[in-house]
Amino acid sequence: MKRISFNLMGVLCILFSTCFYACSEKRTLNSDYEIIPKPLDVNCKGDASFLLKDGVAVIYPENNRKMQDNAEFLVDYVERQTGVKLTSHAGMPVDGAICLTLDLSDDNAEAYKLIVNDKRVCISGASEAGVFYGIQTLRKSLPVAQDINVNLSAVEIYDKPRFAYRGAMLDVARHFYTVDEVKTFIDMLALHNINRFHWHLTDDQGWRIEIKKYPKLMSVASERKETVVGRWYSGIYDGKSYGGYYTQDELRDVIDYAAKRHITIIPEVDLPGHMQAALTAYPELGCTGGPYEVRTIWGVSQDVLCVGNDFTLQFVKDVLSEVADIFPSEYIHIGGDECPKVRWEKCPKCQERIKSLGLKSDAKHTKEQRLQSYMIQEAAKYLKEKGKRIIGWTEILEGGLVPDATLMSWIGESGGIEAAHQHHDVIMTPNTYLYFDYYQSKKVEDEPLAIGGYLPIEKTYNYEPMPKVLTKEEQQYIKGVQANLWTEYIPVFSQVQYMVLPRLGAAAEVQWTDPSKKDYKDFLRRVPHLVAVYDCYGWNYATHVYDVNVDMKADTVNHVLNVQLSTMADDPIYYTLDGQDPTEKSLKYTKPFTIDQSVVLKTMAVHPDRTSKISVDTIRFNKATLKPVVLLQPNESRFSPDGPVVLVDGRNGNHSFDTGAWLTVAGNDLEAVINMQAETILNSASVHVYVRKDAWLFDARGFSVSVSSDNKNYKEVASQEYKQMQESDSDGIIEHELSFDPCKATYVKIKVISEKSMPDWHWNAGKAPFLLVDEIILN
Repeated sequence: MKRISFNLMGVLCILFSTCFYACSEKRTLNSDYEIIPKPLDVNCKGDASFLLKDGVAVIYPENNRKMQDNAEFLVDYVERQTGVKLTSHAGMPVDGAICLTLDLSDDNAEAYKLIVNDKRVCISGASEAGVFYGIQTLRKSLPVAQDINVNLSAVEIYDKPRFAYRGAMLDVARHFYTVDEVKTFIDMLALHNINRFHWHLTDDQGWRIEIKKYPKLMSVASERKETVVGRWYSGIYDGKSYGGYYTQDELRDVIDYAAKRHITIIPEVDLPGHMQAALTAYPELGCTGGPYEVRTIWGVSQDVLCVGNDFTLQFVKDVLSEVADIFPSEYIHIGGDECPKVRWEKCPKCQERIKSLGLKSDAKHTKEQRLQSYMIQEAAKYLKEKGKRIIGWTEILEGGLVPDATLMSWIGESGGIEAAHQHHDVIMTPNTYLYFDYYQSKKVEDEPLAIGGYLPIEKTYNYEPMPKVLTKEEQQYIKGVQANLWTEYIPVFSQVQYMVLPRLGAAAEVQWTDPSKKDYKDFLRRVPHLVAVYDCYGWNYATHVYDVNVDMKADTVNHVLNVQLSTMADDPIYYTLDGQDPTEKSLKYTKPFTIDQSVVLKTMAVHPDRTSKISVDTIRFNKATLKPVVLLQPNESRFSPDGPVVLVDGRNGNHSFDTGAWLTVAGNDLEAVINMQAETILNSASVHVYVRKDAWLFDARGFSVSVSSDNKNYKEVASQEYKQMQESDSDGIIEHELSFDPCKATYVKIKVISEKSMPDWHWNAGKAPFLLVDEIILN
């Protein structure tokens, strides 16, 4: 009996062990080399694979700290994304391991090869940085799941970046982020193969860098007494002091953190404009002597450094000396943008400096612009003595480019083109493609408040930074591409992530990937896996790529809106036309359709792992809707590419001026003729005007309606004049309506009179503002 019990116990133990092993065995998932940015050359090598599992070693060369860091990063990445626990140690490459080597011979120092077979994984680079980017490729090829093993399918990848300079800028002057948050931003850059972190550290609204020689920059200039709420002309403030700065020890810590990830930090101290915070601490630096206060609203201050003051020149050199000693980067960014000259024009010291230097105005530059160039030259000469070079924004072209200066072209591409013509290095960063503080969606009412503009991910992705107007020789001066995030309207770091991700993936493909390999639909197919990595790290991101793309084209011949719906992966789309939220039981989209009456269109896409946001488009028909319309005065076509039909397409423009929904004029009036195509009885007309003083969008000065039966002889039936806007007037969408006695009209002429010059209270007084009009309603 005892013997039988013993044998039974043995069988039970064996069964238990077998069951335990089967239950505890990990799943095995496969790798996928469809990553962002897309590599140059990917060759899959059949069915062989390497099993990535606990205990696999990452081997790096002896006595190479950078390669040891690379190995430790890979170990951390793999465990974070898959739960697989690798080890790392120095040694010679062996089978059964991931081997990091520096035996790739390549002219591009950031080139790498990733070779996977059934024996080993080898990442070889032309430098430690090249190996790091190979590690990023391997990391992004892994599935994101826990408690798994990974089959790395056999592959040979050769890859190198298109541009040597691949940058992203974060502004910490308007809103301040902690050291840990800045490090997270750096981690985000590393994932996207970005190797330059442009750190915007000073501005009118705050000074964020410790300068030991000038302690009041920390005690005074780093803190503003309050912050404007909403737009900068709102007149509403939060009443809360706001500040912060980084000590030099903290800066060096962040520099080291970035360097380990092969990212160079380029600091920016903006001068001679954007200096009101510094003027508050040291008022003797300004032309008027103050008093000043750290700026509590956004925009551009007219108070700038007094270049006629010898102390100012010494201050600049002292500050740049400490900055150059802290940051090992070759470049120091000195700003040079948005520097009003009004103080210099009236300042005796500045005018005396202009006279002593023999600066003259000519057809190309004013003497004050040449004074700015002198200031930039002084900074550049001093930094050259410290072994540094300068980068500046587009405006350093004013007064002539300083020798050896690199230009960041942000006001479109024209500045970069001009600098390349002059054989100066250029970083392309045009606001129209690479300003991530712009709205990502036309549905701005569903978005956090942003500075304005409209920059969908597709537009960023399709940017080509090499201007065709340049010769082959001149194109060599285009050294790189940078995305920028200004933070006036971004108070918390989670919103930084939301504005940047996944647009940073699109920018990365512009920076890294050979243009022959780029395809937007293919990019969208690869986005979900990149987003899975964001989820793994808990990063906040925008989900617009998952939403339904609603494309409506106005047809004034058939008086309909042609509607086409699409998603990034051709996932099922459901829609309603009665304002009800769609479900999977609603109408399923199968082909384009038309709208010929007032409706509320709601759409929704169903993806494998999520449901998109519900998109809402409200269409309201009136007697002018989808009637032929022509303009009698020119418009700013760049803001409304569809032309005057946007005035009568049945859709009201919203609080974004750059979505194509508003018809825009500047310096002239909006004058449109609507062909009613039949005699029509009318008794009212209205228009909407978008007013945003900080963006130079001003209200109308007048509105009139005229009617005709033959499009030749017109009779005015109503008109109204409006007062000039005051600084205290509210921003927003303003409706102007005119009522009149019922009349018959076949043609209706609408005239909206614009403000021709911004008033004295505006910081751009004297310049022509924009007039944005939409929608014309006739009843």
